[in-house]
Amino acid sequence: MARQPLVTRRAFLAGGAALAASAALSAGSVSAGCASASSSEVASGSVSASDEVTEELMLSGACASAGKNFNPIGFNGGESLGMAATRHVFEGLYDLDMRTHKAYEALAEGQPVMLSDTSCEVTLREGALFSDGTAVTADDVVNAFSKNMSNATTGFLLDCIDSVTPKDDRTVSINLKYPMGDLLPARLSLVKVFPAGREAELDTLPIGSGPWAYVPDGLDGESQISFVPNSNYNGQFPAEAGGMTWMVMNSNDDMRVDALRDGTVQAIEAVPSANVVALERSGAMVEFIQGFSQPFLMFNTLKKPFSDKRVRQALFYAIDVKKLIEEHMDGHATQLTSFLPESHANYHRASTVYEHDTEKAQALLAAAGIKRLEFELAVNNNWVADLAPSIAADLAACGITCTIAERAIRWNEFADTGRVLPYDVILASGDPSRFGRDPDLLLSWWYGDNVWTRGRSCWARDPRGSFDTLQGLLQAARAASGDERQELWNQCFDIIADEVPLYGLFHRKLATGWQPDAVKGFRPISVAGLDFLGCTVA
Repeated sequence: MARQPLVTRRAFLAGGAALAASAALSAGSVSAGCASASSSEVASGSVSASDEVTEELMLSGACASAGKNFNPIGFNGGESLGMAATRHVFEGLYDLDMRTHKAYEALAEGQPVMLSDTSCEVTLREGALFSDGTAVTADDVVNAFSKNMSNATTGFLLDCIDSVTPKDDRTVSINLKYPMGDLLPARLSLVKVFPAGREAELDTLPIGSGPWAYVPDGLDGESQISFVPNSNYNGQFPAEAGGMTWMVMNSNDDMRVDALRDGTVQAIEAVPSANVVALERSGAMVEFIQGFSQPFLMFNTLKKPFSDKRVRQALFYAIDVKKLIEEHMDGHATQLTSFLPESHANYHRASTVYEHDTEKAQALLAAAGIKRLEFELAVNNNWVADLAPSIAADLAACGITCTIAERAIRWNEFADTGRVLPYDVILASGDPSRFGRDPDLLLSWWYGDNVWTRGRSCWARDPRGSFDTLQGLLQAARAASGDERQELWNQCFDIIADEVPLYGLFHRKLATGWQPDAVKGFRPISVAGLDFLGCTVA
């Protein structure tokens, strides 16, 4: 007998605090002969998160991160929960399949019609409507691009776009500053479309054209998020359940594990390695997917001695990454041999690979004239903090003394001030593959001409570095294709592996668990969050 999801009110204890998990998604019972709440009812506020829905027709998941930003402008402020929810509620002209990382037609009807290397037209899907029943128009698309192009987070990734203008109600004209070739659809997918002139609603009850719509009083990123189907959606991934709820269980891993094991939810993210066997015995499936997420060291490249790349390289040779992976990641990570993981289609083994080599680290320091190296290692207070003591011990074995200073890294404090920033080295983590998977986007995020290189690492301001050379190679690769483009990217990978202004230690594997007898079509993804697009209740 198939396990049925028990999406009912239930208390979960976390450190003595009770988390109420409400399964509320529809205006009435959804069963044979009973309709689910319409998205127009949602928009009017007549549907509440306290209304019941038949358990057998619910999709449900447990998330490992909380969040409050559901505004699609600027990647939801970088919050993983908001970005995952946005993929279900909003559409771009093109969207990314987070399983394959390939762009597919969302609001667009067909691929861009190229008028030249730097201009194209995109026609909107006929009959596309927002969840409140209003039509999606070219003006909405133009407005969404305008807001994102001027946004500090997304703007530099859209720098290839010169202008987006309406040709008619269903067609937009896009002019580029330089050719993007087949990278264009994926880059256009960064912008999610919303009703123009209603930006204020994006911070309260965002409305999109995707297969799902938020429930008005169910948008609480600290405890749960409730969705109902967008009855106006006519795209390729219609919601085929009466509702969906995501329970936010970020404070206690055991809560998520228990919820999956007893059938309260159908899928969870971030399965702890210690619980994999027990979950599989309960009938669940657990899969580790190689991702791009990584802990990295970022150096103040304008501050001596880290202005010398040999000193930066010495730290990477000093760290025993394989030991970090075994002792702290239970083996579920892959040591960097290049900027991209080996599973990536554009992988190239870098000309410099940092295997643990104490003697080489010491030789590099000696060549740089360093007899005694002491510095402060600023450590972000998330999962990377567990790595810091082992890293410090490895450095000590090379005669390097680092003082660990754990704190919440506030990136806005590392803007370009025109002066040398007040830090030595930072240990933090990141995963720009949440935005896209193509090498141009990934390289541009950390090494493009933006706040990461003008501020933060300051590498763009280092006259001895290879920043300008890298920008030239990236620009040439955008206009190239095939083997020529790959060779240009390979040169980029070699440069950053040699310069290491910011560079990773390993690529994490992300564990997702789900009950295959409760949900059909579910597949894990390589980034934080859950993806129920195309799923049905078993």
